[in-house]
Amino acid sequence: MGDGIFVGGGGAGYEEAQRLLLKFGNRHGLIAGATGTGKSVTLQILAEGLSDAGVPVFMADVKGDLAGLAVAGSDSFKLHDAFMKRAATIGYADYHYRAFPVTFWDLYGEQGHPIRTTVSEMGPLMLSRMLELSEAQEGAMNIAFRLSDEEQLPLLDLKDLRALLVFIGENADEIGLRYGNVEKSTIGAIQRRLLVLENQGAAQLFGEPALELSDLMRVDADGRGRINILAADKLMGAPKLYATFLLWLLSELFEELPEVGNPEKPKLVFFFDEAHLLFDDAPKALVDKVEQVARLIRSKGVGVYFITQNPADVPEDILGQLGNRVQHALRAFTAKDRKELRMAAQNYRDNPRFSIEDAIKEVGTGEAVTSFLEDKGVPGVAERTLIRPPASHLGPITPDQRAAALAASPVAGKYDTAIDRDSAFERLQRRAKAAAEAAEKAAAPAGAEAAADEGLTSARRYDPKAASRPRRAASSRSDSVATAFAKSFARQLGSRSGRALVRGILGSLFKAR
Repeated sequence: MGDGIFVGGGGAGYEEAQRLLLKFGNRHGLIAGATGTGKSVTLQILAEGLSDAGVPVFMADVKGDLAGLAVAGSDSFKLHDAFMKRAATIGYADYHYRAFPVTFWDLYGEQGHPIRTTVSEMGPLMLSRMLELSEAQEGAMNIAFRLSDEEQLPLLDLKDLRALLVFIGENADEIGLRYGNVEKSTIGAIQRRLLVLENQGAAQLFGEPALELSDLMRVDADGRGRINILAADKLMGAPKLYATFLLWLLSELFEELPEVGNPEKPKLVFFFDEAHLLFDDAPKALVDKVEQVARLIRSKGVGVYFITQNPADVPEDILGQLGNRVQHALRAFTAKDRKELRMAAQNYRDNPRFSIEDAIKEVGTGEAVTSFLEDKGVPGVAERTLIRPPASHLGPITPDQRAAALAASPVAGKYDTAIDRDSAFERLQRRAKAAAEAAEKAAAPAGAEAAADEGLTSARRYDPKAASRPRRAASSRSDSVATAFAKSFARQLGSRSGRALVRGILGSLFKAR
Protein backbone atom coordinates (compact mmCIF):
# COMPACT_ATOMS: atom_id res chain seq x y z
CA MET A 1 0.00 0.00 0.00
CA GLY A 2 2.90 2.37 0.71
CA ASP A 3 1.76 5.85 1.64
CA GLY A 4 -1.51 5.70 -0.27
CA ILE A 5 -4.63 3.69 -1.00
CA PHE A 6 -4.68 1.84 -4.31
CA VAL A 7 -7.90 2.87 -6.06
CA GLY A 8 -7.36 1.44 -9.54
CA GLY A 9 -5.39 1.57 -12.75
CA GLY A 10 -5.22 4.55 -15.09
CA GLY A 11 -3.36 5.47 -18.25
CA ALA A 12 -3.73 4.09 -21.75
CA GLY A 13 -3.71 0.44 -20.65
CA TYR A 14 -5.00 0.94 -17.09
CA GLU A 15 -1.56 -0.03 -15.77
CA GLU A 16 -0.66 3.22 -13.97
CA ALA A 17 -1.57 2.95 -10.29
CA GLN A 18 -3.96 5.64 -9.06
CA ARG A 19 -3.63 6.26 -5.34
CA LEU A 20 -5.29 8.40 -2.72
CA LEU A 21 -2.37 9.62 -0.61
CA LEU A 22 -3.05 9.11 3.10
CA LYS A 23 -1.48 12.42 4.08
CA PHE A 24 -4.12 14.14 1.94
CA GLY A 25 -6.97 11.88 3.03
CA ASN A 26 -8.32 14.65 5.26
CA ARG A 27 -8.50 17.11 2.35
CA HIS A 28 -12.00 15.81 1.63
CA GLY A 29 -13.39 14.34 -1.56
CA LEU A 30 -16.26 13.73 -3.95
CA ILE A 31 -17.67 10.54 -5.42
CA ALA A 32 -20.24 11.34 -8.10
CA GLY A 33 -22.04 9.60 -10.93
CA ALA A 34 -25.41 8.48 -12.20
CA THR A 35 -27.30 5.56 -10.70
CA GLY A 36 -25.76 2.19 -11.53
CA THR A 37 -22.32 3.48 -12.53
CA GLY A 38 -20.38 1.97 -9.63
CA LYS A 39 -20.35 4.60 -6.85
CA SER A 40 -21.11 1.99 -4.17
CA VAL A 41 -18.16 -0.20 -5.21
CA THR A 42 -15.86 2.83 -5.13
CA LEU A 43 -17.15 3.63 -1.66
CA GLN A 44 -16.55 0.03 -0.62
CA ILE A 45 -12.95 -0.17 -1.87
CA LEU A 46 -12.07 3.18 -0.30
CA ALA A 47 -13.40 1.94 3.04
CA GLU A 48 -11.33 -1.24 2.64
CA GLY A 49 -8.16 0.71 1.88
CA LEU A 50 -8.65 3.12 4.76
CA SER A 51 -9.32 0.27 7.17
CA ASP A 52 -6.13 -1.53 6.08
CA ALA A 53 -4.25 1.72 6.71
CA GLY A 54 -5.57 1.89 10.28
CA VAL A 55 -8.09 4.66 9.59
CA PRO A 56 -11.62 4.28 11.07
CA VAL A 57 -14.50 5.02 8.71
CA PHE A 58 -18.10 6.10 9.14
CA MET A 59 -20.59 5.60 6.31
CA ALA A 60 -24.32 5.27 5.74
CA ASP A 61 -25.61 2.16 3.98
CA VAL A 62 -28.47 3.54 1.92
CA LYS A 63 -29.20 0.42 -0.17
CA GLY A 64 -28.07 -2.28 2.27
CA ASP A 65 -25.20 -3.57 0.12
CA LEU A 66 -22.27 -2.00 2.01
CA ALA A 67 -22.85 -4.49 4.81
CA GLY A 68 -20.87 -6.93 2.67
CA LEU A 69 -17.70 -5.32 4.06
CA ALA A 70 -18.11 -7.57 7.11
CA VAL A 71 -17.84 -10.76 5.01
CA ALA A 72 -15.06 -11.96 2.74
CA GLY A 73 -15.68 -12.29 -0.99
CA SER A 74 -16.02 -15.76 -2.45
CA ASP A 75 -14.70 -17.76 -5.40
CA SER A 76 -18.27 -18.84 -6.05
CA PHE A 77 -19.51 -15.28 -6.54
CA LYS A 78 -20.88 -14.66 -10.02
CA LEU A 79 -18.38 -11.84 -10.70
CA HIS A 80 -15.33 -13.76 -9.47
CA ASP A 81 -13.84 -14.28 -12.93
CA ALA A 82 -14.49 -10.65 -13.91
CA PHE A 83 -12.85 -9.46 -10.71
CA MET A 84 -9.78 -11.60 -11.29
CA LYS A 85 -9.47 -10.36 -14.87
CA ARG A 86 -9.76 -6.73 -13.74
CA ALA A 87 -7.15 -7.26 -11.01
CA ALA A 88 -4.72 -8.64 -13.60
CA THR A 89 -5.41 -5.75 -15.99
CA ILE A 90 -4.61 -3.05 -13.41
CA GLY A 91 -1.67 -4.90 -11.86
CA TYR A 92 -3.34 -5.61 -8.51
CA ALA A 93 -1.12 -8.56 -7.62
CA ASP A 94 -2.07 -8.63 -3.92
CA TYR A 95 -5.76 -9.14 -4.62
CA HIS A 96 -7.40 -11.71 -2.36
CA TYR A 97 -10.73 -12.01 -0.57
CA ARG A 98 -11.04 -11.02 3.08
CA ALA A 99 -13.47 -9.53 5.58
CA PHE A 100 -13.04 -6.24 7.45
CA PRO A 101 -13.83 -5.16 11.02
CA VAL A 102 -17.32 -3.67 10.89
CA THR A 103 -19.54 -2.11 13.56
CA PHE A 104 -23.20 -1.87 12.59
CA TRP A 105 -25.36 1.02 13.83
CA ASP A 106 -29.04 1.78 13.40
CA LEU A 107 -31.11 4.71 14.65
CA TYR A 108 -34.02 2.31 15.03
CA GLY A 109 -31.97 -0.36 16.79
CA GLU A 110 -33.05 -3.08 14.35
CA GLN A 111 -30.01 -3.77 12.13
CA GLY A 112 -27.29 -2.47 14.42
CA HIS A 113 -26.47 -0.98 17.78
CA PRO A 114 -28.83 1.87 18.71
CA ILE A 115 -27.26 5.26 18.12
CA ARG A 116 -28.60 8.12 20.22
CA THR A 117 -28.03 11.72 21.13
CA THR A 118 -29.90 14.01 23.49
CA VAL A 119 -32.27 16.77 22.46
CA SER A 120 -29.95 19.23 24.21
CA GLU A 121 -26.92 18.08 22.21
CA MET A 122 -28.84 18.35 18.94
CA GLY A 123 -29.57 22.00 19.71
CA PRO A 124 -32.49 24.25 18.74
CA LEU A 125 -31.38 25.26 15.26
CA MET A 126 -30.64 21.79 13.94
CA LEU A 127 -33.82 20.48 15.55
CA SER A 128 -35.77 23.33 13.96
CA ARG A 129 -34.41 22.39 10.55
CA MET A 130 -35.30 18.76 11.11
CA LEU A 131 -38.85 19.83 12.00
CA GLU A 132 -38.96 22.40 9.16
CA LEU A 133 -40.13 25.13 11.54
CA SER A 134 -41.02 28.68 10.59
CA GLU A 135 -39.07 31.65 11.96
CA ALA A 136 -41.58 32.23 14.75
CA GLN A 137 -41.61 28.53 15.67
CA GLU A 138 -37.81 28.46 15.67
CA GLY A 139 -37.87 31.42 18.06
CA ALA A 140 -40.12 29.48 20.42
CA MET A 141 -37.75 26.53 20.21
CA ASN A 142 -34.84 28.77 21.19
CA ILE A 143 -36.82 30.02 24.18
CA ALA A 144 -37.43 26.41 25.24
CA PHE A 145 -33.72 25.63 25.15
CA ARG A 146 -32.82 28.84 27.00
CA LEU A 147 -35.40 28.05 29.66
CA SER A 148 -34.06 24.51 29.94
CA ASP A 149 -30.59 25.86 30.68
CA GLU A 150 -31.65 28.50 33.19
CA GLU A 151 -34.20 26.36 35.02
CA GLN A 152 -32.04 23.23 35.14
CA LEU A 153 -34.53 21.19 33.11
CA PRO A 154 -32.38 18.77 31.08
CA LEU A 155 -33.75 17.95 27.62
CA LEU A 156 -32.72 14.36 26.99
CA ASP A 157 -35.56 12.86 24.98
CA LEU A 158 -38.65 14.02 23.12
CA LYS A 159 -40.97 13.69 26.10
CA ASP A 160 -38.78 16.19 27.95
CA LEU A 161 -39.14 18.66 25.10
CA ARG A 162 -42.88 18.06 24.86
CA ALA A 163 -43.34 18.65 28.61
CA LEU A 164 -41.33 21.88 28.49
CA LEU A 165 -43.32 23.16 25.52
CA VAL A 166 -46.57 22.47 27.41
CA PHE A 167 -45.19 24.39 30.37
CA ILE A 168 -44.26 27.32 28.14
CA GLY A 169 -47.73 27.34 26.61
CA GLU A 170 -49.44 27.32 30.01
CA ASN A 171 -47.22 30.15 31.28
CA ALA A 172 -46.88 32.10 28.06
CA ASP A 173 -47.71 35.48 29.62
CA GLU A 174 -45.02 35.32 32.30
CA ILE A 175 -42.42 33.83 29.93
CA GLY A 176 -43.22 36.42 27.28
CA LEU A 177 -42.27 39.24 29.63
CA ARG A 178 -38.73 37.88 29.83
CA TYR A 179 -38.06 36.25 26.47
CA GLY A 180 -40.65 37.63 24.07
CA ASN A 181 -44.17 36.66 23.10
CA VAL A 182 -44.96 33.01 22.58
CA GLU A 183 -48.32 32.17 21.07
CA LYS A 184 -50.07 28.99 22.14
CA SER A 185 -50.80 28.31 18.48
CA THR A 186 -47.04 28.33 17.83
CA ILE A 187 -46.47 25.78 20.59
CA GLY A 188 -49.27 23.65 19.15
CA ALA A 189 -47.69 23.76 15.68
CA ILE A 190 -44.34 22.59 17.08
CA GLN A 191 -46.06 19.78 18.96
CA ARG A 192 -47.69 18.60 15.74
CA ARG A 193 -44.29 18.59 14.00
CA LEU A 194 -42.86 16.58 16.88
CA LEU A 195 -45.67 14.08 16.48
CA VAL A 196 -44.78 13.63 12.81
CA LEU A 197 -41.13 13.18 13.77
CA GLU A 198 -42.10 10.55 16.36
CA ASN A 199 -44.17 8.72 13.76
CA GLN A 200 -41.01 8.53 11.63
CA GLY A 201 -39.23 6.79 14.50
CA ALA A 202 -37.14 9.74 15.67
CA ALA A 203 -38.08 9.17 19.31
CA GLN A 204 -35.48 6.39 19.37
CA LEU A 205 -32.77 8.81 18.24
CA PHE A 206 -33.12 10.98 21.33
CA GLY A 207 -32.16 9.63 24.73
CA GLU A 208 -29.38 7.94 26.63
CA PRO A 209 -26.89 6.36 26.65
CA ALA A 210 -25.74 8.87 24.06
CA LEU A 211 -23.12 7.97 21.47
CA GLU A 212 -19.47 8.37 22.50
CA LEU A 213 -17.44 9.55 19.53
CA SER A 214 -14.50 7.41 20.64
CA ASP A 215 -16.57 4.34 19.73
CA LEU A 216 -16.50 5.48 16.09
CA MET A 217 -12.71 5.74 16.10
CA ARG A 218 -11.65 2.27 17.16
CA VAL A 219 -9.08 -0.02 15.58
CA ASP A 220 -9.02 -3.81 15.90
CA ALA A 221 -6.29 -6.00 17.37
CA ASP A 222 -4.50 -6.07 14.00
CA GLY A 223 -4.41 -2.27 13.79
CA ARG A 224 -7.10 -2.04 11.12
CA GLY A 225 -9.58 0.81 11.42
CA ARG A 226 -13.13 -0.24 12.19
CA ILE A 227 -15.71 0.52 9.51
CA ASN A 228 -18.85 1.98 11.11
CA ILE A 229 -21.91 1.35 8.96
CA LEU A 230 -25.20 3.11 9.67
CA ALA A 231 -28.21 1.19 8.36
CA ALA A 232 -30.01 3.88 6.36
CA ASP A 233 -32.38 2.00 4.05
CA LYS A 234 -35.33 2.66 6.38
CA LEU A 235 -33.96 6.01 7.51
CA MET A 236 -34.10 7.34 3.95
CA GLY A 237 -37.88 7.43 4.34
CA ALA A 238 -37.27 10.46 6.57
CA PRO A 239 -34.68 12.42 4.55
CA LYS A 240 -34.59 15.45 6.87
CA LEU A 241 -33.91 13.19 9.83
CA TYR A 242 -31.15 11.42 7.89
CA ALA A 243 -29.40 14.61 6.77
CA THR A 244 -29.74 16.40 10.10
CA PHE A 245 -28.42 13.42 12.05
CA LEU A 246 -25.31 13.16 9.87
CA LEU A 247 -24.81 16.90 10.08
CA TRP A 248 -25.08 16.74 13.87
CA LEU A 249 -22.49 13.95 13.93
CA LEU A 250 -20.15 16.00 11.77
CA SER A 251 -20.56 19.02 14.05
CA GLU A 252 -19.87 16.86 17.13
CA LEU A 253 -16.63 15.64 15.58
CA PHE A 254 -15.67 19.23 14.88
CA GLU A 255 -16.50 20.24 18.45
CA GLU A 256 -14.91 17.39 20.35
CA LEU A 257 -11.72 16.46 18.47
CA PRO A 258 -8.46 18.29 19.15
CA GLU A 259 -6.40 20.08 16.53
CA VAL A 260 -3.78 17.83 14.91
CA GLY A 261 -2.58 19.98 12.01
CA ASN A 262 -1.46 17.88 9.03
CA PRO A 263 -1.35 14.24 10.20
CA GLU A 264 0.31 11.45 8.24
CA LYS A 265 -3.10 9.84 7.89
CA PRO A 266 -6.66 10.83 8.87
CA LYS A 267 -8.05 10.06 12.31
CA LEU A 268 -11.45 9.34 10.74
CA VAL A 269 -13.01 9.50 7.28
CA PHE A 270 -16.69 10.40 7.09
CA PHE A 271 -18.66 9.43 3.96
CA PHE A 272 -21.84 11.47 3.45
CA ASP A 273 -24.02 9.51 1.00
CA GLU A 274 -26.97 11.16 -0.78
CA ALA A 275 -25.28 14.50 -0.04
CA HIS A 276 -27.91 16.49 -1.92
CA LEU A 277 -30.29 15.90 1.01
CA LEU A 278 -28.05 18.06 3.16
CA PHE A 279 -28.31 21.06 0.84
CA ASP A 280 -31.86 20.77 -0.53
CA ASP A 281 -33.81 23.83 0.66
CA ALA A 282 -31.12 24.57 3.25
CA PRO A 283 -30.92 28.21 4.38
CA LYS A 284 -27.79 30.09 3.36
CA ALA A 285 -26.67 30.39 6.99
CA LEU A 286 -26.61 26.61 7.28
CA VAL A 287 -24.72 26.16 4.01
CA ASP A 288 -22.19 28.75 5.16
CA LYS A 289 -21.61 26.83 8.38
CA VAL A 290 -21.22 23.52 6.53
CA GLU A 291 -18.60 25.24 4.39
CA GLN A 292 -16.89 26.51 7.53
CA VAL A 293 -16.87 23.04 9.11
CA ALA A 294 -15.54 21.46 5.91
CA ARG A 295 -12.75 24.01 5.81
CA LEU A 296 -11.77 23.68 9.47
CA ILE A 297 -12.43 20.05 10.34
CA ARG A 298 -9.54 18.78 8.25
CA SER A 299 -7.19 20.25 10.88
CA LYS A 300 -8.90 17.86 13.32
CA GLY A 301 -7.76 14.97 11.12
CA VAL A 302 -11.23 14.23 9.71
CA GLY A 303 -11.83 13.76 5.99
CA VAL A 304 -15.35 14.31 4.62
CA TYR A 305 -16.35 12.68 1.33
CA PHE A 306 -19.64 13.61 -0.32
CA ILE A 307 -21.39 10.99 -2.46
CA THR A 308 -24.03 12.22 -4.88
CA GLN A 309 -25.24 11.76 -8.44
CA ASN A 310 -24.13 15.13 -9.79
CA PRO A 311 -21.39 17.49 -8.56
CA ALA A 312 -23.91 20.32 -9.05
CA ASP A 313 -25.75 18.95 -5.99
CA VAL A 314 -22.94 20.37 -3.81
CA PRO A 315 -22.66 24.16 -3.43
CA GLU A 316 -19.72 25.61 -5.33
CA ASP A 317 -17.93 26.99 -2.26
CA ILE A 318 -17.94 23.54 -0.67
CA LEU A 319 -17.15 21.78 -3.94
CA GLY A 320 -13.98 23.83 -4.21
CA GLN A 321 -12.68 22.27 -0.99
CA LEU A 322 -13.00 18.67 -2.19
CA GLY A 323 -9.49 17.78 -3.33
CA ASN A 324 -9.86 14.04 -4.09
CA ARG A 325 -12.40 13.21 -6.80
CA VAL A 326 -13.88 10.13 -8.40
CA GLN A 327 -16.33 10.96 -11.19
CA HIS A 328 -18.35 8.07 -12.59
CA ALA A 329 -20.47 8.44 -15.70
CA LEU A 330 -22.99 11.24 -16.09
CA ARG A 331 -25.88 11.15 -18.54
CA ALA A 332 -26.57 14.15 -20.78
CA PHE A 333 -30.09 13.87 -22.14
CA THR A 334 -31.21 17.48 -21.75
CA ALA A 335 -29.69 20.93 -22.16
CA LYS A 336 -29.45 21.22 -18.38
CA ASP A 337 -27.64 17.85 -18.23
CA ARG A 338 -25.15 18.97 -20.88
CA LYS A 339 -24.46 22.22 -19.02
CA GLU A 340 -23.85 20.36 -15.76
CA LEU A 341 -21.61 17.89 -17.57
CA ARG A 342 -19.44 20.73 -18.89
CA MET A 343 -19.25 22.22 -15.40
CA ALA A 344 -18.24 18.84 -13.93
CA ALA A 345 -15.46 18.50 -16.50
CA GLN A 346 -14.11 21.95 -15.67
CA ASN A 347 -13.42 20.83 -12.09
CA TYR A 348 -10.55 18.60 -13.26
CA ARG A 349 -6.99 19.28 -14.29
CA ASP A 350 -6.80 18.74 -18.07
CA ASN A 351 -5.24 15.62 -19.53
CA PRO A 352 -3.89 16.12 -23.09
CA ARG A 353 -4.66 12.50 -23.99
CA PHE A 354 -8.45 12.84 -23.89
CA SER A 355 -11.40 15.17 -23.47
CA ILE A 356 -12.58 15.03 -19.86
CA GLU A 357 -16.12 15.95 -20.89
CA ASP A 358 -16.25 13.06 -23.37
CA ALA A 359 -14.67 10.69 -20.86
CA ILE A 360 -17.29 11.43 -18.20
CA LYS A 361 -19.99 10.51 -20.74
CA GLU A 362 -18.22 7.38 -21.96
CA VAL A 363 -16.79 5.61 -18.90
CA GLY A 364 -18.47 2.30 -18.20
CA THR A 365 -19.62 0.71 -14.97
CA GLY A 366 -16.69 0.34 -12.61
CA GLU A 367 -14.68 2.95 -14.49
CA ALA A 368 -14.30 6.62 -13.53
CA VAL A 369 -12.43 9.83 -14.16
CA THR A 370 -10.25 10.32 -11.08
CA SER A 371 -8.03 13.06 -9.71
CA PHE A 372 -6.20 12.77 -6.39
CA LEU A 373 -4.04 15.33 -4.66
CA GLU A 374 -0.34 14.95 -5.34
CA ASP A 375 2.72 16.24 -3.49
CA LYS A 376 2.23 19.69 -1.96
CA GLY A 377 -1.54 19.25 -2.33
CA VAL A 378 -1.68 19.95 -6.08
CA PRO A 379 -4.62 18.32 -7.90
CA GLY A 380 -3.46 15.43 -10.07
CA VAL A 381 -4.08 15.23 -13.80
CA ALA A 382 -7.43 13.61 -14.57
CA GLU A 383 -7.20 9.93 -15.51
CA ARG A 384 -9.63 7.38 -16.86
CA THR A 385 -9.36 4.79 -14.10
CA LEU A 386 -10.54 1.20 -13.85
CA ILE A 387 -11.60 0.84 -10.20
CA ARG A 388 -10.10 -2.14 -8.40
CA PRO A 389 -12.42 -5.00 -7.37
CA PRO A 390 -13.48 -5.27 -3.72
CA ALA A 391 -11.92 -7.86 -1.41
CA SER A 392 -15.07 -8.12 0.72
CA HIS A 393 -18.45 -9.47 -0.31
CA LEU A 394 -20.28 -7.38 -2.88
CA GLY A 395 -23.91 -6.98 -1.82
CA PRO A 396 -26.13 -7.55 1.23
CA ILE A 397 -25.42 -10.15 3.91
CA THR A 398 -27.70 -12.62 5.70
CA PRO A 399 -29.34 -11.87 9.07
CA ASP A 400 -27.15 -14.56 10.68
CA GLN A 401 -23.99 -12.90 9.37
CA ARG A 402 -25.14 -9.53 10.67
CA ALA A 403 -26.01 -11.04 14.06
CA ALA A 404 -22.56 -12.60 14.29
CA ALA A 405 -20.92 -9.24 13.58
CA LEU A 406 -23.06 -7.55 16.22
CA ALA A 407 -22.21 -10.18 18.82
CA ALA A 408 -18.48 -9.75 18.17
CA SER A 409 -18.68 -5.94 18.23
CA PRO A 410 -16.53 -4.13 20.82
CA VAL A 411 -19.59 -2.09 21.88
CA ALA A 412 -21.96 -5.05 22.18
CA GLY A 413 -24.41 -4.39 25.02
CA LYS A 414 -23.22 -0.82 25.67
CA TYR A 415 -26.06 1.00 23.92
CA ASP A 416 -28.71 -1.70 23.69
CA THR A 417 -30.75 -0.70 26.77
CA ALA A 418 -32.13 2.82 26.94
CA ILE A 419 -31.76 4.79 30.19
CA ASP A 420 -34.42 7.24 31.36
CA ARG A 421 -32.72 9.68 33.76
CA ASP A 422 -34.36 12.36 35.87
CA SER A 423 -34.87 15.22 33.43
CA ALA A 424 -37.30 17.94 32.37
CA PHE A 425 -40.35 15.66 32.19
CA GLU A 426 -39.94 14.31 35.73
CA ARG A 427 -38.93 17.66 37.24
CA LEU A 428 -41.89 19.50 35.73
CA GLN A 429 -44.19 16.76 37.04
CA ARG A 430 -42.81 17.25 40.54
CA ARG A 431 -43.22 21.03 40.28
CA ALA A 432 -46.82 20.64 39.20
CA LYS A 433 -47.55 18.25 42.06
CA ALA A 434 -45.92 20.56 44.59
CA ALA A 435 -47.88 23.54 43.23
CA ALA A 436 -51.15 21.59 43.45
CA GLU A 437 -50.48 20.55 47.04
CA ALA A 438 -49.60 24.13 47.99
CA ALA A 439 -52.81 25.38 46.41
CA GLU A 440 -54.90 22.82 48.32
CA LYS A 441 -53.29 23.80 51.64
CA ALA A 442 -53.87 27.47 50.96
CA ALA A 443 -57.51 26.84 50.04
CA ALA A 444 -58.31 24.61 53.07
CA PRO A 445 -58.43 27.32 55.86
CA ALA A 446 -60.44 29.69 53.72
CA GLY A 447 -62.91 26.93 52.93
CA ALA A 448 -63.32 26.01 56.61
CA GLU A 449 -63.86 29.64 57.63
CA ALA A 450 -66.50 30.10 54.95
CA ALA A 451 -68.30 26.96 56.09
CA ALA A 452 -68.31 28.18 59.72
CA ASP A 453 -69.72 31.57 58.71
CA GLU A 454 -72.44 29.89 56.72
CA GLY A 455 -73.34 27.67 59.67
CA LEU A 456 -73.61 30.62 62.07
CA THR A 457 -75.74 32.53 59.63
CA SER A 458 -78.06 29.56 59.20
CA ALA A 459 -78.42 29.22 62.97
CA ARG A 460 -79.46 32.86 63.42
CA ARG A 461 -81.94 33.04 60.59
CA TYR A 462 -83.42 30.67 58.07
CA ASP A 463 -83.95 32.23 54.67
CA PRO A 464 -86.01 29.98 52.39
CA LYS A 465 -85.09 32.07 49.35
CA ALA A 466 -81.41 31.64 50.08
CA ALA A 467 -81.88 27.91 50.57
CA SER A 468 -83.49 27.57 47.17
CA ARG A 469 -80.69 29.47 45.37
CA PRO A 470 -77.97 27.31 43.79
CA ARG A 471 -74.78 27.24 45.81
CA ARG A 472 -71.77 29.08 44.41
CA ALA A 473 -69.23 26.70 42.93
CA ALA A 474 -65.72 26.76 44.34
CA SER A 475 -63.07 28.28 42.11
CA SER A 476 -61.50 25.82 39.70
CA ARG A 477 -58.52 23.96 41.11
CA SER A 478 -56.81 24.06 37.73
CA ASP A 479 -57.04 27.87 37.75
CA SER A 480 -55.51 28.14 41.22
CA VAL A 481 -52.79 25.63 40.34
CA ALA A 482 -51.90 27.50 37.17
CA THR A 483 -51.77 30.78 39.06
CA ALA A 484 -49.60 29.37 41.84
CA PHE A 485 -47.36 27.64 39.32
CA ALA A 486 -46.98 30.81 37.27
CA LYS A 487 -46.10 32.92 40.32
CA SER A 488 -43.62 30.31 41.52
CA PHE A 489 -42.08 30.14 38.08
CA ALA A 490 -41.77 33.93 37.84
CA ARG A 491 -39.98 34.04 41.19
CA GLN A 492 -37.61 31.31 40.05
CA LEU A 493 -36.82 33.23 36.87
CA GLY A 494 -35.98 36.30 38.90
CA SER A 495 -33.53 34.40 41.08
CA ARG A 496 -31.58 32.78 38.26
CA SER A 497 -28.24 34.17 37.19
CA GLY A 498 -28.46 33.23 33.52
CA ARG A 499 -26.50 30.01 33.18
CA ALA A 500 -27.41 29.56 29.50
CA LEU A 501 -25.53 27.35 27.05
CA VAL A 502 -24.60 29.14 23.83
CA ARG A 503 -25.33 26.98 20.83
CA GLY A 504 -24.19 27.67 17.30
CA ILE A 505 -25.82 27.19 13.94
CA LEU A 506 -25.01 23.48 14.02
CA GLY A 507 -26.53 22.92 17.45
CA SER A 508 -23.55 21.95 19.55
CA LEU A 509 -20.93 23.49 17.26
CA PHE A 510 -20.21 26.52 19.42
CA LYS A 511 -21.71 25.29 22.70
CA ALA A 512 -20.09 26.23 25.98
CA ARG A 513 -17.28 23.88 26.93
